[in-house]
Amino acid sequence: MTEEIHGNKDWYIVTGANAGIGKAVAEGLAGKGLPVIMLCRNRAKAVQAIEEIRSKVKDAEIKLVVGDLSDNAGVRLAAENLLKEAPRIAALINNAGIWMTRRELNADGIEQSFHVNCLAPFLLTSLLMDRLKESAPARVVNVNAALYVFGHVDMEKTPYGKDFNMFRTYCNSKFAGVITTTEMAGRLNGTGVTVNALHPGVIRTSLGVTHDLKGKLLRLSKLLFKSPDKGAEPVIYLATSDGVKDRTGRFFMLNKEIPITGKARDEALSLKLRNLCERLTGLNGNLG
Repeated sequence: MTEEIHGNKDWYIVTGANAGIGKAVAEGLAGKGLPVIMLCRNRAKAVQAIEEIRSKVKDAEIKLVVGDLSDNAGVRLAAENLLKEAPRIAALINNAGIWMTRRELNADGIEQSFHVNCLAPFLLTSLLMDRLKESAPARVVNVNAALYVFGHVDMEKTPYGKDFNMFRTYCNSKFAGVITTTEMAGRLNGTGVTVNALHPGVIRTSLGVTHDLKGKLLRLSKLLFKSPDKGAEPVIYLATSDGVKDRTGRFFMLNKEIPITGKARDEALSLKLRNLCERLTGLNGNLG
């Protein structure tokens, strides 16, 4: 399951770390001499990514945990294996994300982008919560998108993609991710665990997952965007900088904090979404 490197260290966990921003974040953290756990779905691609990182960072201290965040069972298994490999957690970087160009449901009957962009980080963070508290000060960094401002959540439609639209559905999933970020930050206030979200810039990644015309156009447009290394910089900043160690429940555009849009700070909506996320992930309110 893992590439063994032992030691009771404060680990930096990066999800979706075999390519794009996630790989660049793992490399950047390793370059700072920090121990990294890369959570990746594809073992072969992850092993290749680790080899490439070690070719640049000779003493990189990296563990690999193979895990699939596309459904609840996969998230729970990933959390179980992460707890085995990380006696202490300095930061959980929820980087894995997806932009669907067509409606697809996962094994739980949830639309994929809503699950991967909102439910998966919500569930993974919740399952690692006790370890994060024990490791405090610790940080949770949720890679999001400025497009969240165009989103909304219909509790009856959005999780199931009943109102699917390539652009709107992505925005909705990111909007939900911002709400769960601020809600979780509020519950963790005073524990020494901070939770923040950020927009890393418009980055050239493989976020589009399908191979239809829309997916090809999405990938083609990204050739004009910034490199993953540039996208990694603000993520690493939020995960390591003393300048933001006490900030929580915030949204950052690159390295600059910006106000969260009013509708994403609606307390009634926040509570409804939290209850929905608990129900859809089977947490039943037991978040510690």
